[in-house]
Amino acid sequence: MIYLLHHLLPESASRFPDRTAVRFGEDRLTYADLEAQAGRLAAALVEAGVKKGDRVGIHFHKSARSVVAVFAVLKAGGIYVPLDPNSPRARIARIIEDCGIRHLIASQEKLGALMAGTPEAPAPALDAAFLVDSETAEPGTSVKRVVGWGEVEKLTPLAGPADGVDGDLSYILYTSGSTGIPKGVMISHRAAFAFVNWTHDAFGMSERDVVSNHAPLHFDLSIFDIFTTIKAGGTVVPVPERLSTFPVRLAEFIRDQRITCWYSVPSALTMMLLRGNLAKHSYPDLRLVLFAGEVFPVKYLREVMRCFRASFWNLFGPTETNVCTAYEVTELPEDRTEPVSIGKAIGNYDVFALNNRGEIAAVGEEGELYGRGPGIMSGYWGDVEKTDRVLVPNPLPAPFEERVVRTGDIVVLEADGNYTYRGRRDNMVKSRGYRIEIGEIETALYGHAKITEAAVVAIPDEEVTNRLKAYVVTDPPGALSALDVQQHCRSRVPKYMIPEMVEFRDVLPKTSTGKVDKQSLK
Repeated sequence: MIYLLHHLLPESASRFPDRTAVRFGEDRLTYADLEAQAGRLAAALVEAGVKKGDRVGIHFHKSARSVVAVFAVLKAGGIYVPLDPNSPRARIARIIEDCGIRHLIASQEKLGALMAGTPEAPAPALDAAFLVDSETAEPGTSVKRVVGWGEVEKLTPLAGPADGVDGDLSYILYTSGSTGIPKGVMISHRAAFAFVNWTHDAFGMSERDVVSNHAPLHFDLSIFDIFTTIKAGGTVVPVPERLSTFPVRLAEFIRDQRITCWYSVPSALTMMLLRGNLAKHSYPDLRLVLFAGEVFPVKYLREVMRCFRASFWNLFGPTETNVCTAYEVTELPEDRTEPVSIGKAIGNYDVFALNNRGEIAAVGEEGELYGRGPGIMSGYWGDVEKTDRVLVPNPLPAPFEERVVRTGDIVVLEADGNYTYRGRRDNMVKSRGYRIEIGEIETALYGHAKITEAAVVAIPDEEVTNRLKAYVVTDPPGALSALDVQQHCRSRVPKYMIPEMVEFRDVLPKTSTGKVDKQSLK
C-alpha cells in the first residue's frame, strides 16, 4: 500500500520505466532515470548524515533536477524545504536557521551567494551541500563538505525508500509572516496524499498527461504538478522561470510542449491573454486548466475559456490546507461580472463558516471559513503559539477531540451549497497568486534608518488581484526617493513583495486609538 509520497516514484517506475517522467528543455528523464538519480542523491544525503526527520533545503532555479531533489530528500527520510531562489540571501539564511537546515541541495551560484555572509546576516552553518550543476566540488565556501554531482553519480542508489508513517512530515513551505519572520507550514504525507489522491481521481489523470509545472517549489501549487503527475505516470514539464515574464513565449510553450494539464495563478493566464497572443494559437492537447491563489476577473476568465477549449476549475485554500474547496467553471454569461464561486469541499475534506457570533453562518451570511480533514497542516515549524491560533479545537459539537484550520478567509454560503469568497479576515493579501503578509513588508520598511513611519496597502487590480503601495514618512523629509525605498526592500523581501508605488507623506493619518488609519489611506 502506498502511503508515503516517495513510494509513488518506484511504483510508477515499475509500471512505466521507459516513459518520460520529467522534461525540461533538452533534458529528459525517464521514470527509470528519475528513480535512479533520486536514489543516488538520497544515498549521498544519508552518507552525509541525513536522518529521518531532518530538514533538507532545496535552493536552485527550476530544472529537471528539481524533481530529483524532492524525491531524493523524501527517500532519505528527510523533510524537503524549498527555498525561493529569487529571495534575498538574508531571508533565505533566516529560514535555514529557523528550520535547523544542515544539508542543502543547491546550485553553485546560489550556494556561493548564500555563504557570502555579512555582519547583519552571517553565513548559515551547514554540514554539507550538494551541487546540482557542477560535476566537482567547488572550494571557497565555509560549508564543511561540498559534494559535486559527479560524486553523486558514482554512488549506488539507496536500497529502498525510507520507511515511516503517514503522519510524518513530508515538506515545509515558508510563507509570509506578520512579524517580519517567515513562517514554516508543516505538511505531513497524509495531508499531501489527501490532495494528491483527490486530484488524481477527480481529474482523471493518466500516463498520457503532460503537466506543466509553472509554480516554484516553495508554492503549494507545485504539489499537484509533481506528485499527482508521478502517481499517474505522466510527464512533468517544469516551466523555465524566464518564460514567466514573456507571455508570448509562455503561450507558445503550452502549444509546443503539448501540455494537457495547466495549473497556475490567474494572473499568469491573464498576462497570456492580454500580452501573449493567446487567441492566435490552437491548443488541441490541452484538456484541463486549474487556477488558484487569487480571484480571477470574470471578463478575463471568459476570454481565456474561449481560447482554451478545456475543463476549467477554480481551486481554493491557503497553504495550511493546500486546496479545500473546488468549483468547475462551465459557462460565464456575458453580463456576469462577479467572481466565480470557490465551490464546495473536495473529497475527504469538510468546510464550514462561522459568523462573528461563533455560529454556523446561514445562507447569504458572511462567515470565516474553517477546514477539517486529513489534508490540513500539522502546524507552524517551531511556533506553538501561532499554531494554536490557527489550528484550533473544532468549535462544533463532536464526540471526539479534533483540530481544524481557521483559514482567515471570509466567505458566504450560497443557496446551492457553494461558497463565495469575500476577502481576508486579517492583514493578508494576494498579489500574482502569492499570499503576502503586509506586516512583513512594513517591518522591512521600518528597517531603514531614515524611515520613521510606514504603511502598506493593497490596491485592487484586475490583472494581478492587488498591487502594493507604500506610504512613507522620512526624517529628514525628502531624504529618500521611491527608488531608494524599493531598493531597500529588494534586499529584505522577495520581488513580489516590493511595493510598486511609493508615496511620501509628512505624517500618516491615525485612528482614535493611535493606529495608522489604513482605511483613510485606501
